[in-house]
Amino acid sequence: MTSSDVTTEPAPHGDPKRTAPTSRGWLKVLGAAAAVLALLFAGSRLSLLPGLDDFLGEETRDRSGPAVLKSIQDMSSYKAASGNFQVVVDLEKDTKFVPDVLRGTRTLFVGAGTVDASVDLGKVTEGGVVVDEDRTTADIRLPRAVLGDPALDPDRSYAVSKQRGLLDRLGDLFSDNPSSEQAVNKLAVRHIAEAAKESGLTARAEKNTADMLKGLLGSLGFERVTVHYGDDQG
Repeated sequence: MTSSDVTTEPAPHGDPKRTAPTSRGWLKVLGAAAAVLALLFAGSRLSLLPGLDDFLGEETRDRSGPAVLKSIQDMSSYKAASGNFQVVVDLEKDTKFVPDVLRGTRTLFVGAGTVDASVDLGKVTEGGVVVDEDRTTADIRLPRAVLGDPALDPDRSYAVSKQRGLLDRLGDLFSDNPSSEQAVNKLAVRHIAEAAKESGLTARAEKNTADMLKGLLGSLGFERVTVHYGDDQG
């Protein structure tokens, strides 16, 4: 074989020039998917950066419709006392046989609200008020004071921390989860209601109502006013 002879060999099976771009193509797809997930995670936390909303020029518009009056109810109850309460709710939800790092939530929530105690003066029967002939003495029998439903104050209630597993975090990216907020709100309301029952709020309301009636009737010339409480007013 002379030096001018050229020996050629068959190319290996498959074209390396085609397989290389295919691998790089898969890397591009995976990179794009990772970038999308990173943007989703970052987007959910943009509001945590101070001043970022102002920098981006974000605006809030209220497109709510007008409030519609549904009903009117006459009230005869005298709100005689109101209590302010605060409770720290520690709510944890776990999934059996699944590590907390994957599935589970724990929320630390501070709930603040008020509970009113009132006496329903509209339930006083005709025989519940006895006045002597000289109109100087009055004997009044009233129903027991009752507690109203706790009213949670959104301005003073807030979540301190919320821990979520990886699967819960991914689920929150694609859908809202208002049930978790409702759960801690309901739990806070329940604890506040229990605290109100033990606070002596109804006794305070009964005393305040009696003082109010004594002052009112005293200004009308009554010298002695006695107030009784009980379910049976007959």
